Amino acid sequence: MGISGFEPSFLVGIEAVRQAHGARLAALAGRRLTGFALVRFADGDWYADCPVVLDFDGIQVEVCHWKFDELSIGWDTIDTAAPITGWEEVEPTPRWSNGDEHIEPFLGLELDEVALLEWRPTDRDLAAGTVAVEFAFAGDRLRLVNGLDENRIEAGAAEPGYVRYRMTRDLSSSDRGGAGTGPASA
Repeated sequence: MGISGFEPSFLVGIEAVRQAHGARLAALAGRRLTGFALVRFADGDWYADCPVVLDFDGIQVEVCHWKFDELSIGWDTIDTAAPITGWEEVEPTPRWSNGDEHIEPFLGLELDEVALLEWRPTDRDLAAGTVAVEFAFAGDRLRLVNGLDENRIEAGAAEPGYVRYRMTRDLSSSDRGGAGTGPASA
């Protein structure tokens, strides 16, 4: 993608993501969302295949969904000040943007908790088992979800088909078979 520092490590499934990133996600609680960046084309359209970068008081979280069930979470690796390269066939080259109507209302707010959400609808569908990352702030929630081979940004209450796994610093306990402090209704 030509993004400086972006070296995704894609994982599949709630347990793999929780094991790899749960404790670090939990440690974000109490920090403020101080910045964000996503990739836009010159016409302003968001390129949803590229990672969404959130900055919590100097800790940068880089979330990218890929294919139908893969999720990469990176930490402090992407340089959003560096130009995006390798897009010679596209005029002009996409670039980092600090504007998004879904994320902007959360700027400056303190993060209450982070949860991983597993899509488990009552009827089987193609997205079943995908994992979203949810950031809960006082009175509202911001989610980065799998839009079936790209990122999607959502705010507000999650759809009822999600099972929520709250991330805590002690990931050894659970209410149901093993993630975070266990599932809670979305």
